[in-house]
Amino acid sequence: SKEMLELIILEPSEELSQELEQSLKEISNSIDELEIDTLLSGEHDGSDCYLEIHPGAGGVESQDWARMLDRMYLRWGEKKNYKVDIIDRQDAEEAGIKNVSIIVKGINAYGYLKSENGVHRLVRVSPYDSQGRRHTSFASIEVMPEFDKLDEIVIRDEDYDFIAFHSSGAGGQNVNKVSSAVRLIHKAT
Repeated sequence: SKEMLELIILEPSEELSQELEQSLKEISNSIDELEIDTLLSGEHDGSDCYLEIHPGAGGVESQDWARMLDRMYLRWGEKKNYKVDIIDRQDAEEAGIKNVSIIVKGINAYGYLKSENGVHRLVRVSPYDSQGRRHTSFASIEVMPEFDKLDEIVIRDEDYDFIAFHSSGAGGQNVNKVSSAVRLIHKAT
């Protein structure tokens, strides 16, 4: 490319200029791909992932905001040609959703979505407020990778204490006769 640039300076040519421009575009694309590969090199970044959306306090406003986020992630997945399936969705009575769980399947799905973890805020003039006031809505996003293989967790009997006891209360026929509470204590913690 350096030699080509020197040739163009010495002897201007439309054909050489176009060839140099094409080479620079290819180099730029290669750098962009390398940058993405570097950013998505975490342990689980290449995995499929689960995404959950929960509206915060604020009633209809937050439920509507959660629905907007839900639509946004579904459209984003379609645009990236990922397989996006809704595992569970509970619609709210008036508008929006109470919660939704989605699985996103595709190359680097978790890598792209992991930064979405946290609370998302929207400030807008509410279409549900007859006085036209501004409202702030919150929704939390949880993104978790899908694990290929999990080691089996084994808790040995000698690692915990199981204690049955009588719970306190107002009284009745079962007081001091029937164990009505259980406490499981892990000795190591």
